[in-house]
Amino acid sequence: MTDAQASAEPSANGNPGARRKWLLILAAVVLLAGIGYGVYLLLRPATEETDDAYVAGDTVTITARDPGTVLAIHADNTQIVKAGQPLIDLDPATMDVDLAAAEAKLAQAVRGVRADFSKVNESDAAIVSAQAELGRARSDLARRRQAAAEGAVSGEEVAHAADVVKTAQAALTLAQSQLAQANTQVQGTGLSDNPAVLSAIADYRRAAIRRSHMHVTAPVDGVLAQRTVQIGQQIAAGTPLMTVVPLRRVWIDANFRETQLKDLRIGQAATVTSDTYGGKVVFHGKVIGLAAGSGNAFALLPPQNASGNWIKIVQRVPVRIALDPRELDRYPLRIGLSVNVEVDTADTSGTLAGQPARAIFPAQTSDTGDSGVEQRIAQIIARNRGTGR
Repeated sequence: MTDAQASAEPSANGNPGARRKWLLILAAVVLLAGIGYGVYLLLRPATEETDDAYVAGDTVTITARDPGTVLAIHADNTQIVKAGQPLIDLDPATMDVDLAAAEAKLAQAVRGVRADFSKVNESDAAIVSAQAELGRARSDLARRRQAAAEGAVSGEEVAHAADVVKTAQAALTLAQSQLAQANTQVQGTGLSDNPAVLSAIADYRRAAIRRSHMHVTAPVDGVLAQRTVQIGQQIAAGTPLMTVVPLRRVWIDANFRETQLKDLRIGQAATVTSDTYGGKVVFHGKVIGLAAGSGNAFALLPPQNASGNWIKIVQRVPVRIALDPRELDRYPLRIGLSVNVEVDTADTSGTLAGQPARAIFPAQTSDTGDSGVEQRIAQIIARNRGTGR
């Protein structure tokens, strides 16, 4: 071996001491990292997280309550609308005709009831007249019988007087029957609460309500979506026109594995991040409910595990998480977006069952037409009642 070869051999084999030193340093770093990660796992707050979570919310469908032709559209997709804001106007021409016909029928009913009351008064007068006629006939018959006893009149005249009494009695009976018949139409009621008038009032209210349906307004605040109606379109009752989505009250449906549900409770705090805004924007919410079953249980064709081969598959259960409306005002979330959810499960004092039922939206007021309907009904009755009852 030459001197050159001898000097090159240590360089090729390296320095065993240096290599051992670096291996020890690497092993120490790995050990410290493992110890640090173990300490982190032991000390970190108890949480459950999933990326199988999506934004959900109400979709309020606007439908036509009566048929009509679209004359105006006041809002379009992506636009913000307020409760009570006009959305669509339908052609009211046919409904105006129906309303005018209902007004005429109400006036006619009022006049008809007035005529019924007049018949009662007429029958009362006829009874008084018949009673007077009967009294005269009876007096005449009594005088003729006395005169016949004295021989002053013939028996034929007495017979004629008796016939007159019978005729007067029949006339009185007829007048009494006519009074009873007239009373059946009006007895126990006045003009305004007569059944015929009440029926006409109901028809007028119905026509006024249908007329109000020609003006479609937003029932809630939200963003408009899924507008399918077009100007000039003839629509039928029940046709979906558009959808209002209240983005201020969206929630998260986080689909946790059943193995993660042991420590999940109602009321636990949750943090949510979305790809839309990145990790710097964190939404804060709380668990408000757990679904009554897994997604498979409510599928159109649920699995039948009692037949055929069976493989255990871990199921996922939707967990609903409410968000802070103030954060949603600043960073709106759209329905269907995917998000990441982390729930703090340290506090397990809450319930697993759910919360008591409560109203989702404030109750909507019943549609009774515009505010002037009752006033117009009163005016129609007043114009046609005359000076009677």
